[in-house]
Order: sequence, then structure tokens, then C-alpha cells
Amino acid sequence: MKRLFFILWCICSVVCFFISCTRKPDKATLTIYCTTDVHGSLFDFDLKQNRPTLYSLAGVAGYLSEERKAGDREYILLDGGDILQGQPSNYYFNYIDTLQTNITAQVLNDLGYDAAAVGNHDIEAGHPVYDKVAGEFHFPWLAANAIDTRTGAPYFKPYTVLHRKGLKIAVLGMITPGIPKWLPQHLWDGIEFEDMIGTARKWVPLIQEKEHPDLLIGLFHAGYNYNYAGENKDTPRNENATMLVARQVEGFDIIVSGHDHQEKVEEITNDAGHKVLIVDARSHARALGKITVSLTRHAGHYDKTYTAELIDPAKAPRDTAYLRKFTPALNQVKAYIDTPIGEFTETLSGREGLFGPSAFTDFIHNAQLRETRADVSFSTVLQMDAKIAQGEITIRDMFNLYKYENGLYLMKFTGQEIDQDHLLNFKKDEQGNIVRNPKGHYVLAADYFNYSCAAGIKYTVDVSRQPGNRVEIHSLSDGRPFHADSTYTVAINSYRGNGGGGHLTQGVGWTKADINQRILKIWDKDVRYYITEYIKEKKVLTPRCRNDWKVIPEAWFQAGKKRDYKIMYESH
Repeated sequence: MKRLFFILWCICSVVCFFISCTRKPDKATLTIYCTTDVHGSLFDFDLKQNRPTLYSLAGVAGYLSEERKAGDREYILLDGGDILQGQPSNYYFNYIDTLQTNITAQVLNDLGYDAAAVGNHDIEAGHPVYDKVAGEFHFPWLAANAIDTRTGAPYFKPYTVLHRKGLKIAVLGMITPGIPKWLPQHLWDGIEFEDMIGTARKWVPLIQEKEHPDLLIGLFHAGYNYNYAGENKDTPRNENATMLVARQVEGFDIIVSGHDHQEKVEEITNDAGHKVLIVDARSHARALGKITVSLTRHAGHYDKTYTAELIDPAKAPRDTAYLRKFTPALNQVKAYIDTPIGEFTETLSGREGLFGPSAFTDFIHNAQLRETRADVSFSTVLQMDAKIAQGEITIRDMFNLYKYENGLYLMKFTGQEIDQDHLLNFKKDEQGNIVRNPKGHYVLAADYFNYSCAAGIKYTVDVSRQPGNRVEIHSLSDGRPFHADSTYTVAINSYRGNGGGGHLTQGVGWTKADINQRILKIWDKDVRYYITEYIKEKKVLTPRCRNDWKVIPEAWFQAGKKRDYKIMYESH
């Protein structure tokens, strides 16, 4: 009898234990921190500029260390994606030293991230890189709308469930579906990117039914301006659908967004009449989003109120343990990028590239033409304020000369299809005044990396004419005649050649199928690699402007250049 009583007592104790453990608190306060678009800013050192910087995850590490010392150890830490590209440290651990755990995984694991979204620049690193890193993260990497074409299931984990302070928190991750417009297919082979709204409508009810979360967070690598790049609320697979999902899909309490490098803290009312908080924490660890959620249990559910702010991690004291742990990796990358590859007899500056022919942009053209043997090269100003000093050139300089890991394409165009308009315009408000951003800088009407120029053809840009009729092509650079109905080979980077920036889709009017038919060859390395090889081959170079084009009337050009140059470079 005593034995039976003891057994029953044990059973009751276990049941009571689990009941006590699973009972929801009547009140709770939860803190959520978020970063996004860190782009390799892991250290308090700008590897491109070879100087210390105030903005990196070292600042985030310091801030969180202070919070833990103050007693807050049950916070949630999230990242919105685009972590695998941006600094030479990314390049080194993505492609050079691939045997040890990727430095990105080392850092994010050390900081204790609970979940992250996959970003388009993470996909651009290529399958071998992101597949490896996904296995190295100690937390789930989320993208519910990135579908494995072999199985029909998400390629990455769609969502995760976290437990804090007796609460159950679900986090649903999604990635911008615009990737096929920007990246070569081999980088995302076997993956299809579905519409974010449709994906959210599928997964939110499933999560609610299966998990019954007390809080549902959307972790999206997508911006909130759904009209960007000519899209609108009805555009299928809108690349910046955060606001559309927040309004149209009921169930989200908080959405952490990114991709657009903007700062945003806004509470909206969705179509069902419920509040949704949206937080976007800029980029490059320049901000740490802090969300405080107060929950009060009422009639079987929680009433929730939110406060949110963007914290400046640069003001936080540094975590000495973090610095001590990762300084060896930083020094390893420094040694690699200090490797000499050649010599410039003159200094290269990117400042002239937005106004007319420049040796800086033409250097990229020359490398592309050399590698592809194309008739024409298209390029743009990827670093409008970069400078490479005269003298010894190192691998570090290549990251200033060419910012992105764009691939290299050879395509075929007719003469008529050559891109026809590229002018420097500033965004204006309804009164016609030039718009400034929150930092006081003037804003271009389009992203600077969408202003193109060509090499291999002689042409003029007549700014006295109406837009669309300003460019006149006179001949090929070698003097051969240029014909609108002839076909020419064109060297172009993978972003532009895939339709990014809208030059081929909105400008020329090609469909994605048209673009694929025009691609003659895709190189297996990035443009920066071929520029580096070009310098290694030449050893000593004197960069010269090709002067393949000019802006007329000359008086207009000089007056406009003087005014715009002052706005761009001397107004702040």
C-alpha cells in the first residue's frame, strides 16, 4: 500500500511539475534585439580603407555584454540577412580559407543569435558557401519562400520556435524573391523563390495551429517600399513586400525587415484592424534594433504593447573577450589583402565617373574587354568616392575598385538595344527642391550604381535633347561603323546582365527568357578576380581615360558638372 501511495505521489509530483513549468505568466516583459544587412562588418576595423571604424558587430557584442551584466539574459537576438558579403573578411573565409568554420558563423554563434533570415547577398556567395555556413550556424537560418525544386519543401528552415520567460515565440523567415532578376541561376540552382504574401498566408495559419505561439515575429530580408524599381502592390513576387505582408496577412505581431539599408520604427494597423510593429535597423551594424514587448494575460490571450528604438552600438564599451577571440582572424585577413599584385603610376579616383568619362571606370572596362574580347563593355560607378593611390597595388585596393562579387557575362545586343540614357539627376520633392536624406546628404533620383556608361563605342550625350533621345552613337572605338541593325557582343556584369537595375527589362523591354537567350557565356569567377588578374599580367600600369564618349553642349556640361560636383562631394 505504501509502495502504491509512493508511486501515485511521484506521478502527481511529475504532473504538477510540468503544469507549473508550462503555465503561462500573467504578465511578462520581453526584449528583442535585431541587426540586419551587416555585410561583413564584424570587426572594429574597415579592411577596405585600412583604418579603425566605430561600426561593427563588436559594438553589438559590447552592448549586449553590458545588458547581460545588468541582469537581462533572456533576450532574443535576430538578424535579417546579407551577412556573407561586404568585407574582404567575407571573401577570404568564403573562397580562400574554406577549411575552418566561416568567420561569420564563428561570430554570430559567439554572440548567441537565436535566428537569422537568408539574404540575397548570402545567396550570391554561391551554393558551396551558404550550404556550408548553414551547417555551421548554431541557430536556424530561415527562408520559408525559398523552395527546394526537388522536394517542394523550403530549402532552408521556414520558421523556428523560441521559449523565453514562459512564453512561446515563433519566428517566420522570408527572403526577397527578386533574386532571379539579379543573380545567375547557378548561384541558386535548385531553389525557387516564391511570393512573400502567398508564403505568409500559407505558413502563418500552420504555425498558429501547430505551435500556438504567444508572439509571432516576421524576420524578412525585404524592404518596406513596395513601389521600388517600378513595382507596385500587385506585382507578383514583389521584391520589397514587408509592408504588404504586414497589412494583408493577419497574425504577425512584429516584423523585423531589412534589405533596403533604411532605418524604420513604425507601428501600423493591418487590414484586420490589429497593430503590427515594423523595425528596420539600417545596415553594417550602424544600428541595433531594440524592441520591448509588454504582455498582459487577459481572457486566455495576451494583450501586447510595444516600444522600440534604434541604438547606436558605436557608443557601447567594447567586449574584450570578443576582441581577443576574433583578432587573430582579423590579422589573418589583413595579411592576405596586403599582398601586392602590381603598381599604378597615377592615382585613380571614382569621383569623375558620374559626370563623364573617367580613368577609374575605364579601367574596369578595359579588364572586361580584355577577358571577354567583346565589342562593347558596360559598367557603372560602383564606388563613387573611392580612390586608389599611386604606387603599389594590393588585393585590398581591388575591393575599393570593385565593390561587389558580380559575375561576368558576355551577351549579344543589336545596336538599337544599346542602353540609351544615363544622366545624373537628383530626387526632388513636390515643390521642386532637392531632397536630402536624414544625414543631410542629397539623394540621387536612382541608385548611383544604376548609372551606366559604355566602352568600345564612340558616342555623345546631348543634354539639350529630351530624355530618351540624348545618346548618339557614332562608331565603334576602332573607327568601324556602328549600325543599329547589327549584332554586337557586350561584356556586362551579372547583376546588370541578369536584369538588375531594370536596364534590360524596363529599358530594352526584354523578358527573362529574352535575357537568357542573349547570354553567350558566363565566367566562373567574379569581375574583381579578372581585374586582379589583369593587373598581375600588366604589372605596372598607367590608368588612362579612353574618352569614348562626351557630354554636349560643352558649356552646359561644365556648368552642370560644377554644380552637381559641389552637391555630391562638397555639400557636407
